[in-house]
Amino acid sequence: MGPKTPVTEQDFFRQPLREQINLKHPLVRLAELINWERLDASMSESFVSRKGRPATSPRLIAGLLYLQHAFDLSDEEVVWQWVENPYWQVFTGETYLQTEPPIDPSSLTRWRK
Repeated sequence: MGPKTPVTEQDFFRQPLREQINLKHPLVRLAELINWERLDASMSESFVSRKGRPATSPRLIAGLLYLQHAFDLSDEEVVWQWVENPYWQVFTGETYLQTEPPIDPSSLTRWRK
């Protein structure tokens, strides 16, 4: 089972993040330069499973690991700051503002191996 695909249907009660932020922000511009589909395809091959829940999005994991390195944060710090920063959420592929952590911080350890 591959990673969950994002829902592309409009949510009539929420405004998309990209309509609320400055699209010239460096992280938004960097996100537009990265070939996320290629990254997703290459990382998904390593995490194919027919059991259990769907895999976490490779874009989310790669984005969190990049942000962690760029801002010199611990696993816990990067996950909690992601909740508070809409630019980080857009960078990792979110469409709408999220108010809960996307993953348990311990999950990042497995992806660094």
